[in-house]
Amino acid sequence: MTTIYLTTKINASKKIVFDVSRNIDIHQQSASKSKEKAIAGITSGLINLDETVTWRGKHFGFYLTHKSRITAMNFYDFFVDEMEEGKFKSFKHKHYFKEINGVTIMTDLLQYETPFGILGKCFDALFLKKHLTKFLLERNKILNQTSEKESLFTDSH
Repeated sequence: MTTIYLTTKINASKKIVFDVSRNIDIHQQSASKSKEKAIAGITSGLINLDETVTWRGKHFGFYLTHKSRITAMNFYDFFVDEMEEGKFKSFKHKHYFKEINGVTIMTDLLQYETPFGILGKCFDALFLKKHLTKFLLERNKILNQTSEKESLFTDSH
């Protein structure tokens, strides 16, 4: 099993960051480089506990689909999405939010397994982990920008 662990500091309340993080429209914006679109389940707005979304995006030159379900959610503290259908053997993404003095520490803990035995492990080591890390970093950059803009708007009104 491979684990990717990232932390991002965002100058916004954890409520704002939590909602921006589960917003399907914002995810599509952050994943525009892979042409990722929500094609089934919740395809717009905020996803909630026990709801699914199916994504279709271009990765490594191929269009792939990935269906996730929100399997756990504690408002404004964490939520978990897990793959139900897709190319991974397993895929679980835990999102944590902690606010300290008006700054939210957003933590991603992504754990996944590749299929195809040793070939899958080699592909992961050579390409996949780096690709997914870059994907999450780009996503977090957009989440940061969107949350901070939302915070400015909320604070001034």
